Amino acid sequence: MQATDSEDDRIAEILRQTRTVAVVGLSPKPDRDSYRVAAYLQTQGYRIVPVHPQAQQILGETVYRRLQDIPCPVDVVDVFRRAEDTPAVAEAAISIGARTLWLQLGISNVTAAALAEAAGLAVVMNRCMKQEHERWQRQKEMEQPHG
Repeated sequence: MQATDSEDDRIAEILRQTRTVAVVGLSPKPDRDSYRVAAYLQTQGYRIVPVHPQAQQILGETVYRRLQDIPCPVDVVDVFRRAEDTPAVAEAAISIGARTLWLQLGISNVTAAALAEAAGLAVVMNRCMKQEHERWQRQKEMEQPHG
């Protein structure tokens, strides 16, 4: 599925404005997609805040059990959980004042999206934040004048 220009612009704006990403379901295992995505985002200058029920530290960052436990503002809540778990995550994202609910590749839930959008959050579903960031970076490079 090819993204529309307006959708690309919306995602680029989210990536441009984001500083802090809470990653719900971030695994402490380096072979998991959630770990690889979060590690990549860290290398790109984003602050990662892991949300996991048992881990103490992931990628050198303190882990929080719930979004509501995070002591700093969060721009994006990036979700690596089953689709049926996402409405509760959307409600928590709303409660902490996040600006965007991002459901990773393979995850869509219209209820979660409707909750978040009704509260004024931007919503991205079924897209990988790492892949979108890489695409945005390539686009930026192509737009820069050469010479």
